[in-house]
Amino acid sequence: MSALFNTVALQTVVLLALSNLFMTVAWYAHLKHLNDKPWWIAALASWGVALFEYLLQVPANRIGYQTLTLPQLKIMQEVITLTVFVPFAVLYMKEPLSWNYLWAGLCLMGAVFFIFRGP
Repeated sequence: MSALFNTVALQTVVLLALSNLFMTVAWYAHLKHLNDKPWWIAALASWGVALFEYLLQVPANRIGYQTLTLPQLKIMQEVITLTVFVPFAVLYMKEPLSWNYLWAGLCLMGAVFFIFRGP
């Protein structure tokens, strides 16, 4: 692997992980903190948080697209999403940890294999 690929991949993963943190908070934290408010207040709060997601996600994809294909970027995003979501769901939202997270992760690893194996 080239140094450019490694640098690009690392920058992309870091930015997508941070982006996903904002995305997960925007999509789900209102269920815990604003469940007694009208939906439109939750939507406005979520949009405010989601702005920061896009400020990280757009550059991440632009950087990643230098050396990664569009399908590779998408699958990378999905793996990062699950990696961020599981701790958020279990630790922050107090959802029970289940084997289904492991099975979902294994399915994503299959997707990683097929997308990154080449033509």
